[in-house]
Amino acid sequence: MRGRGPVWLAGSLAALVVAGGAALAVGAVRLDLATLWGALAAGPDDSTAGVVVWSLRLPRLCLGALVGASLSVAGAAMQGLFRNPLADPYVLGVSAGAALGASVALLLGALGLIEAVGVVPLCAFVGAAGATWAVYRLAWLDGALPLTGVLLAGVAVGLTLTAGVSLTLLLAERHAGDIVLWLMGHLGGSGWAEVRWVALTTVVGVGAVGAFAGDLNALLTGEEAAAGLGVEVDRVKPWLLGASALLVAGAVSFCGAIGFVGLVVPHIARLLVGPDHRWLLPVSAALGAALLVGADTAARVALAAREVPVGVVTGALGGPFFLFLLRRRLGRAGR
Repeated sequence: MRGRGPVWLAGSLAALVVAGGAALAVGAVRLDLATLWGALAAGPDDSTAGVVVWSLRLPRLCLGALVGASLSVAGAAMQGLFRNPLADPYVLGVSAGAALGASVALLLGALGLIEAVGVVPLCAFVGAAGATWAVYRLAWLDGALPLTGVLLAGVAVGLTLTAGVSLTLLLAERHAGDIVLWLMGHLGGSGWAEVRWVALTTVVGVGAVGAFAGDLNALLTGEEAAAGLGVEVDRVKPWLLGASALLVAGAVSFCGAIGFVGLVVPHIARLLVGPDHRWLLPVSAALGAALLVGADTAARVALAAREVPVGVVTGALGGPFFLFLLRRRLGRAGR
């Protein structure tokens, strides 16, 4: 698999380029290749093509690529850390915390109590960070961080915060539609300010996870075996959990809860390059970026009258694919 790593990484990046080109070209205003290239070369201007490319589609493309990469790398890290293929970026309750923060902010905004720009992503990030801190404190026991405790604490915190989201929806009444739209996940209305913030969390989070790629490989053999190989397990786990939480928080704060990307993409990458995280992480990042950019393009053009939230598309694609993988794995286990 090692020799196939560079090949599949190049292929994944090529898929991202193709998906990005399609995202820039198609939509309500279709651009041919010459017009698209001319708009990119000319830079931002007042022409129709310039406005469409530089103000609308390019920032949305960049945001989708960053969010897809963040969720996929977080998923690969969580699956390696927990040694569980069913682990996903939301296992820490981060998504539920972000959802509650955003829901409260949207409700207060609808009631006219908050008017500040950017308050929704800020509250979502605070909620995600708070959920991560709560899980960490609940799972920390006698100077150690057992992964089973993290998993159970994440589920408990997530369920509690989800109940808070349900209460917010009940209180919102006629304004509940805005909250539901956010919960579905979408990239619409994004600009360069959002891209810069998500780029910061993506670079920091991916860099932190990548620095522990060798430790993740060792952890696949079990914690005791990894410790025998020189891995400081109790130091590595909090760093990986924190980096994964940062990636998810940065992604969902601006785009809502986009499911299945962090669950399915690492499986695909693992089938292509094997379990070596030195190649699994970058291939997951490129594949996740390509997948979400492509899914968002499909969401924009699926219905002429109304844009479909990208979270609906990823759920429709990821759910059946994950069931196929699960069925295949169970079939092998039964032989």
